[in-house]
Amino acid sequence: MNTKNKYSPIGIFDSGYGGLTVLKEIVKKLPQYDYLYLGDNARAPYGSRSFETVYEYTLQCVNYLFNQGCHLVILACNTASAKALRTIQQKNLPLIAPNKRVLGVIRPTTELIGNFTKTNCVGVLGTAGTISSGSYLVEIEKFFPNVNVYQQACPMWVPLIENNELDSVGADYFIKKYVGNLMQQQPTIDAIILGCTHYPIIEQKIKQYLPEHVKLLSQGTIVASSLNDYLQRHSQLEKNCSKKGLIQFCTTDLPQVFDKAASIFFDTEIKSKRVEL
Repeated sequence: MNTKNKYSPIGIFDSGYGGLTVLKEIVKKLPQYDYLYLGDNARAPYGSRSFETVYEYTLQCVNYLFNQGCHLVILACNTASAKALRTIQQKNLPLIAPNKRVLGVIRPTTELIGNFTKTNCVGVLGTAGTISSGSYLVEIEKFFPNVNVYQQACPMWVPLIENNELDSVGADYFIKKYVGNLMQQQPTIDAIILGCTHYPIIEQKIKQYLPEHVKLLSQGTIVASSLNDYLQRHSQLEKNCSKKGLIQFCTTDLPQVFDKAASIFFDTEIKSKRVEL
């Protein structure tokens, strides 16, 4: 079959809705490609699950996207990137799809974070699963061994965002609490990674509880730029990606529930379909 006519979207996967903030920035930068978004909402959240469970679920979702024609899949989920990406890349891809690729969202951010700090003290805000994995500590150490990293788990933020409770007193309480806990660890922190793709939704609220000079790094624009660079460096993979500007959305749960919540993250009306893995 002629690859020009073959449907081969770039797969974007998340356990729920947060990956839509990444997809939105990718589409802005690379609108010519086709995209297929999969949210495993029926089994979300992943943040509190074991490494083994997150790996198993993520591999099932990657296989689904491969079966839909994707040659490239982005894990737009920090927990999946932290707990499953390396095993899938090293163990599974050589056996099931040696010519396909799976990328995550942690490495592109950690490659840059050292450029934004003058004090060599940076923070990471993330889910309990991402923080406990230590992935940010490992990756930042590779690129910037002189940078000190301080982490804070924020278990209440995702539920507040997904239940549209951002204007509540409770939301302000938990945002102030977790930001305060991070800054108490090291007051000279001057750059913070938003280590969950949900968190751009509350970026402005987070800034309210930080000194003005502290830089917040949101993953969407960074991942979009990194993907653009990756495609330029991997011409054969890029040629296999179809380019009709189509975006499709899938969920493992109820489409009507997904569509309503997804509009918070993607800023436009979404029509998804339910899929079985």
